[in-house]
Amino acid sequence: MSPLFSGLLVLLALLALLGIGTPIAFALGFVSIVALLIVDGAGSLSILGETFFGGLASFGLVSIPMFILMGSAVASSPAGKDLYEALDRWLNRVPGGLVLSNIGACSIFAALSGSSPATCAAIGKMGIPEMTKRGYPNEIASGSIAAGGTLGILIPPSITMIVYGIATETSIGRLFLAGLLPGAMLTALFMAWTIYDCRRRGIGLSALTERFTMKERFSALPRVLPFLAIIVGILYVLYGGVATPSEAAGVGALFCIVLVVVIYRMWSVSKVTNMFRDTLKESVMIMMIIGASELFSYTLSSLFVTQSIAEWIAALDVNRWVLMAIINFFLLFAGFFLPPVAVILMTAPILLPIILQAGFDPYWFAVVLTINMEIGLITPPVGLNLYVINGIAPDITLGEILRGSIPYVMCMVVGIVLLCFIPGIATWLPELMMGR
Repeated sequence: MSPLFSGLLVLLALLALLGIGTPIAFALGFVSIVALLIVDGAGSLSILGETFFGGLASFGLVSIPMFILMGSAVASSPAGKDLYEALDRWLNRVPGGLVLSNIGACSIFAALSGSSPATCAAIGKMGIPEMTKRGYPNEIASGSIAAGGTLGILIPPSITMIVYGIATETSIGRLFLAGLLPGAMLTALFMAWTIYDCRRRGIGLSALTERFTMKERFSALPRVLPFLAIIVGILYVLYGGVATPSEAAGVGALFCIVLVVVIYRMWSVSKVTNMFRDTLKESVMIMMIIGASELFSYTLSSLFVTQSIAEWIAALDVNRWVLMAIINFFLLFAGFFLPPVAVILMTAPILLPIILQAGFDPYWFAVVLTINMEIGLITPPVGLNLYVINGIAPDITLGEILRGSIPYVMCMVVGIVLLCFIPGIATWLPELMMGR
């Protein structure tokens, strides 16, 4: 049996398990174990534990639960509501200003939480009811939040960037910098489309008559600025050489907990316990996927699938941009069915040598890969953000949410095209701050 055919059978078995609802980590582990038993016999079981825990033996992984705790602390507080209200007071004079406030709040909240579902839930709970109350169509109200929530995996600190860095042994600090300008670019594209669409359809113009004094605008900032200061502080200690990502994440998590307890009077033990409970659940899920993905990668390597795929792509002898287009379509397809962390862990180690051989920058590719994963978050059949929005706004159908998200998917495609024509959007800041 050829390695490529073996790999196809393994992939089909994995998709079948995922299709019947098997958790990702267990599906990856089960397929890997069965494949190793068939190929190498019972003797292969002796390396399972070592391989699984070897995937977790990285100090960089400590930053993941810390950033998750940071996001959990902010998400459990009314910080999202305050952020949303502050931006609404500053942007209400722009057509569709309420939608812009939601997208802006999503981008800032994403930088605090590093999680797309958490961003959707936190901003959507306030933003969607307020938009529908002011006459915005369901499609715009829900689609803008679903798309804005995807920024959580691109704007630093991003958990998916940490996972990519560990999977490919690239600098996490440089990855964070690489995602900063593309994250701002996508936010600007989302806002530009929103202004055009709202002006074209005459939506949200009634808010232009509502005026806030400068005193009212500045009065909304004191509760928001401390959290923005945490973002700036984390970026400073990372790129100023003061601390490692794990240390910065730990300090950021501590400050976020202190701020939500002090500012929002969250003295209740149960509320603090819930923060740690949610952090523990999400961290264990991600760690299980990382360990199982390491086992899956070892299995593919043992079957010579990885090497055969690399040789096959290298033998295509096509223009490198045609190669990049093929990889983008593959990543889009994978993102339709699997969450970002799983796709990155399964594909990045295979694709990185091919990318480097074709002359592409690995940090630029990390951004392109992440935007592809963002598209997967708001497209069926998985489309995690679509279901999160549907859960917090059950009166809005999945069809309406999807229709509202499609224009923002096109904005992300435009973003990928711009990155291909102007790779400096992703590479300029890391090279400026950290050298080539």
